[in-house]
Amino acid sequence: MKGWGVVLLVFTFCLPPVFFIAGCQEPPKTEAVRPVKIASGDVDPAHWGKAYPIEYERWKKTKEPDPAGSKYKRTFGPDRVIYDRLSEYPFSALLYNGWGFGVEYNEPRGHFYMIRDQLSVDPSRLKAGGVCLTCKTPYAPQFEKEMGHDYYSRPYKEIWENIPEKYRKLGVSCIDCHDNNDMTLRLSRGFTLVKALKDMGVQPEDLTHQQMRSMVCAQCHVTYVVTKDKDMKSTGVFFPWQGSKLGGITIENIIKKLRSDPSYLEWKQAVTGFKLAYIRHPEFELFSNNSVHWNAGVSCPDCHMPYVKVGTYKVSDHRVMSPLKNGLKACVQCHAESPDWLRRQVFNIQDRTASLLLRAGYETAVVAKLFETANNAQAAGKAVDKVMYDKAKDFYEEAFYRVVFIGAENSVGFHNPPEALRVLGDAVAFASRSEAILRNALARAGVDVPQNVDLDLNKYLDKRGEKKLKFIPAQEIKDPFGTQARFE
Repeated sequence: MKGWGVVLLVFTFCLPPVFFIAGCQEPPKTEAVRPVKIASGDVDPAHWGKAYPIEYERWKKTKEPDPAGSKYKRTFGPDRVIYDRLSEYPFSALLYNGWGFGVEYNEPRGHFYMIRDQLSVDPSRLKAGGVCLTCKTPYAPQFEKEMGHDYYSRPYKEIWENIPEKYRKLGVSCIDCHDNNDMTLRLSRGFTLVKALKDMGVQPEDLTHQQMRSMVCAQCHVTYVVTKDKDMKSTGVFFPWQGSKLGGITIENIIKKLRSDPSYLEWKQAVTGFKLAYIRHPEFELFSNNSVHWNAGVSCPDCHMPYVKVGTYKVSDHRVMSPLKNGLKACVQCHAESPDWLRRQVFNIQDRTASLLLRAGYETAVVAKLFETANNAQAAGKAVDKVMYDKAKDFYEEAFYRVVFIGAENSVGFHNPPEALRVLGDAVAFASRSEAILRNALARAGVDVPQNVDLDLNKYLDKRGEKKLKFIPAQEIKDPFGTQARFE
């Protein structure tokens, strides 16, 4: 018993210090939203960063190369190269020929490079004019309000030069997503997103906080239409969501809207001669259309801006990136499986999507070449049945827009796997029906069509000036405005 007394005495004297030490280890705490004095209209992230230094430091990391981890989206990784999407999906070079995207179409980089990449991309990508700045600069809402029609139609460089020189390379900023008075989320693009929401019967003030977390991303990660006048000058911009509903913006309604007015047709496809609309990066449309994660109440930042521990604080990570590139930290917050298991599931989904995208893309490209044959036959005096030709064209455009929709969406199907496969499956079906009708029409016109159509892809891939490498070292890309935009 005497020995136990000694042990008890030692334990009694040692216990308080143990509890004291444990009590000093504070758990991570969420950084409180602090009302600060930031001037109205202040676009400079450094000024906001004085009050929110952690978020600012994380935001600045969008300048750094992305960590490795993604299988399909090799976006300016540690190898510091810019990947050419047209070489990755060669059928795209044929389908987009006659359009700026057929000259240069690269995998995107971090938010830091939004303006910089525009300054160095082939000038054909900026022919629409100042409207191209709508998602790229925090000055876009001001320009649209003050300049009106001129903002859309005037040359890109003229509008860009209206940005104060200090901020001409500044992309997305704090003010694009946050109110300067209290840091609450805000929708700064009233002339695009707010209008599109109202067109669907949604009042922005009725959105929940979780919905707002996705909507600030939906200001830019969506498709849009640049309307044209008879001289192909830009007259406006809008999201083609009319006829859809929040949580169900379908490809069918988007296509219906695109085909409803000639002023929505932005370019002429060289191989077919058809005037077409276009679909750009529809991440929000695919994700929000009844996907598993959307229905579970997940928002874009939950996956792309997960909470991180910095010192004793827990903040939303403003280094926006794919979960695949940060160890799937966002995924394991909800899923019990290991990161390796989750990564395999993502890759399985993306493999299936990429496989069907290639099939749909090449099938659609075959039909495009058959239309080229039909057009040449008609020019040579052969009579191709007009009713059959028009029906084939109708099916072709249905296929084309579906291929572009999934090809331009940056998750390789993961944002909504069942919907991505459905859209691509329908694309294959429409393209196959178009091919069958067109072959029949050509046969009736006495045109001999080979079983295997030569797509002549080298013609479309190689005749793009200098923009024809599988990847382009970033430091070798020239800036047409002499600003050395790639690196400083």
